[in-house]
Amino acid sequence: MAKSKELNFKTTKEIKVPAKIINQVIGQDKGIEIIKKAAKQKRNVLLIGKPGTGKSMLGQAFAEITPKNKLTDILCYPNLKDENNPIIKEVPAGKADKIVSTLRTKSLTKSAGSNWTSLIILFAVLTIIQFVIDWIVGTEKSEILMAADRISGTMFMLAIMLILSLVFATSKLQKGRSKKLVPKILVNNKNKKHAPFVDATGAHEGSLLGDVRHDPLQSGGLGTPAHERVEAGAIHKANKGVLFIDEVATLRPTSQVDLLTAMQDKKLSITGRSERSSGAMTKTKPAPCDFVLIAAGNVNTITKIHPALRSRIQGYGYEVYMNDEMDDTKANREKIAQFIAQEVVKDKGKTPHFKREAVKQIIHQARLMSDRKGKLTLKLRALGGVVRVAGDIANERGHDLVTAKDVKDSIKLAGSLEQQLSERYTNLRREYEVIRTKGKEIGRVNGLAVLKAGETIGSGLVMPIEASVTPAMAKGKAKIIATGKLGDIAKEAVQNVTAIIKKYRGRKIAESDIHIQFLQTFEGVEGDSASISVATAVLSSLEQIPVKQDVALTGSLSIRGEVLPVGGVSTKVRAAAEAGIKEVIVPKMNEKDVMLNSKKVKITPAENFAEVIEHAFKWSKSNKKVLNKIKKVIK
Repeated sequence: MAKSKELNFKTTKEIKVPAKIINQVIGQDKGIEIIKKAAKQKRNVLLIGKPGTGKSMLGQAFAEITPKNKLTDILCYPNLKDENNPIIKEVPAGKADKIVSTLRTKSLTKSAGSNWTSLIILFAVLTIIQFVIDWIVGTEKSEILMAADRISGTMFMLAIMLILSLVFATSKLQKGRSKKLVPKILVNNKNKKHAPFVDATGAHEGSLLGDVRHDPLQSGGLGTPAHERVEAGAIHKANKGVLFIDEVATLRPTSQVDLLTAMQDKKLSITGRSERSSGAMTKTKPAPCDFVLIAAGNVNTITKIHPALRSRIQGYGYEVYMNDEMDDTKANREKIAQFIAQEVVKDKGKTPHFKREAVKQIIHQARLMSDRKGKLTLKLRALGGVVRVAGDIANERGHDLVTAKDVKDSIKLAGSLEQQLSERYTNLRREYEVIRTKGKEIGRVNGLAVLKAGETIGSGLVMPIEASVTPAMAKGKAKIIATGKLGDIAKEAVQNVTAIIKKYRGRKIAESDIHIQFLQTFEGVEGDSASISVATAVLSSLEQIPVKQDVALTGSLSIRGEVLPVGGVSTKVRAAAEAGIKEVIVPKMNEKDVMLNSKKVKITPAENFAEVIEHAFKWSKSNKKVLNKIKKVIK
């Protein structure tokens, strides 16, 4: 039977995008299984993983498949006995609008009727007063007395009008306040088909837990009633649904404790969260907040999340570590194609569909982003960025469908800041001959590094390293001096490198200071992937053996001389090739991770330090004994 053709479509328009969010999640099979169980039983979930791997999407899927409860609306009523303690009532979804509409109509009708009555009474009183004044004036015989009565009557009329106006204004104010005694809708779930999904990522304390607005007019009856200043928090809006919080560990410890209280009691009073606000005087009756928490974060979250909150999740839910890569199989390549189709549909016409060849190019980019051979990245937010930029380029060129060239150009155009900086650094260093790719030099090595770029591909960088061995300033007090904005791990790696040198030179090393310089590393150095480069530069300076400058090195070195695997190998090799390097020495265990189809650069795997210097040094007959001695030392 013939094998089915891979990517059996001409364009992504032929790919059917699943209707349910749970079926749109790519590469998180274990997470999907747990989310289905948790949704059925309404369990809390903690998702840990790198950004852009689908944590929020799983949270939305949870809300979509959660069995629908009888949703409710939440109302806040004034408390006539204690204005600063508003009453909270929960009613079936859709009824809050009707309640408020009915009460507001009654209030307006009553107010309109009383307004007409007041106007009639005011007109009648003024008419009677005017009649009395005219009668008094008419009884006077003297014109002077008549004028005096007229003036007195007018002043009396004005005084009466002023008094009646004040009475009327006070009455209107009280009636206005009575209109404001209509309850306020805090949560309205009218016409909702699914359980609420509330994303509270980055929410401040008041937005998360509820707040009471400040009222600058707190006296004279001009202030806004307390119940009207109450604002529901995300926890209340998520009642009967799902509350999603990414980077949950960034919440203040007090907020995490309040969140835990809300989870336990399924209700939490709303109060002003600012001590300087008049809202701090107001505290409602407990408001319902029966939600399921989907918390997310990176690996550091595990140590920073409040122990009691994590214990609650562990005891009443699940913890999931998100995959950041998946095997490069036919089935998973089909999933990447599905992902592209989903992104096109989500972009609502802004991005054209992709041709089959363009999809293959995106899959190739997914391989590069994984940085491991036989793997595809699951940092799909970053991959989605490539899809959208390719769509923009296709639109600009008037293409109905995105082509492979559009994708290739999008990768160049949408390079991360780190990639742009790396290119700039490399060009400047080559221009001023800081990076040298020809000849041989003593104590100078081309190391390789990666500028991290968040979710996207890191950017490789050629990093020249120089070493010089000089007589110690004080007898028996040799020093290792390393400069170049080194991080803690990099400093420790430099110290470990000297273990090999000490084994090789014995006590003689105590008579020398070792100076190591990472040239022009304005971006800083962290990690131990430059270990073999440092060791090579130091040994070269000690023995005055030149290093080939068309060779670059990357790899971690153990104190026993083993070359250990490092990350970002493909990215580093690509940077070396672009800089004009002819050969790159990599750890043997990383050989399979190099994904560069280029004849410009030779890849040389090394298992130990002897194999590194065997390829990096420019040997002569006179100094071959150094290699033999190193081989004996690392056995």
